[in-house]
Amino acid sequence: MQKLNFYSYSFRLKNSENKVSIFDEIRKKFIVLTPEEWVRQHVVQFLLEEKNYPKSHINVEKVLKVNGLRKRYDVVVYNPDGSIYILIECKAPEIKIAQATFDQIARYNMTMDAKFLMVTNGLNHYFCQMDFENEKYQFLADLPNYTT
Repeated sequence: MQKLNFYSYSFRLKNSENKVSIFDEIRKKFIVLTPEEWVRQHVVQFLLEEKNYPKSHINVEKVLKVNGLRKRYDVVVYNPDGSIYILIECKAPEIKIAQATFDQIARYNMTMDAKFLMVTNGLNHYFCQMDFENEKYQFLADLPNYTT
């Protein structure tokens, strides 16, 4: 798999039926290793190892409803009260991050109300803080670290 713009992390991989799978610590199972999944797993490790978020606050690939349509978010980080703190959209490395990606995460966030957003293709990372009052977001240099 392609080298991404993250620190190096160790992953559990397995090969079965000519498909490589990667172990997802959050879902506690092996997932077929696609380019997008490679990015998603790096994001999970980034949150755990660099930002110190507890595993119990992270959720991966769940269904949400946006305007009556079933969509899937990539990664969320919850606050201790169960509200969503960070919403993350992952793309495969060959997908350029464009305005459409920000539009997608903004649509998702209309129902999720996350305070922070992250958009990444593993090579380029964008971090935003929501300004709900003025209905916009402000770009940041990084996501906040976990604090108790």
